[in-house]
Amino acid sequence: MEAKPQARTLEITVMSGENICVDRSSGAENVYVVVRAESLNSCTTKTVNEDKGVHAWNEKLLLDIPTHARSVTFEVQCKKYKGVRPIGVARIALSDFLSNDTKIVSESVPQMYCYGLRNWEGRQNGVIHFSVKVVSLA
Repeated sequence: MEAKPQARTLEITVMSGENICVDRSSGAENVYVVVRAESLNSCTTKTVNEDKGVHAWNEKLLLDIPTHARSVTFEVQCKKYKGVRPIGVARIALSDFLSNDTKIVSESVPQMYCYGLRNWEGRQNGVIHFSVKVVSLA
């Protein structure tokens, strides 16, 4: 008998991003992050401006993971291009956080991650730093 996928909730703290550019010559201002797990439902950080090459959100988000989801997507967007396309994307396999519906990350201690972002054309466009903690695995 096959095991039924379990509902999951992750606490994701979007900490910072660095070297994120809106175009090839300028830093990104009015930048925010949208986090989703293969769903129309998403979580969004507040908007921040760049300070010496770094964006600091330091914002906790609770993300419900649908049972069919296989990845979590971080989209860095800019108000300048709102509704057009993200300026940086990282799609991360859920198996980096959970394996066969069991916990890899802890319920008590957040696990830190750092992933490269890609722009709309697939070119590298900065790095995003975040942590993940399992809130529920029912």
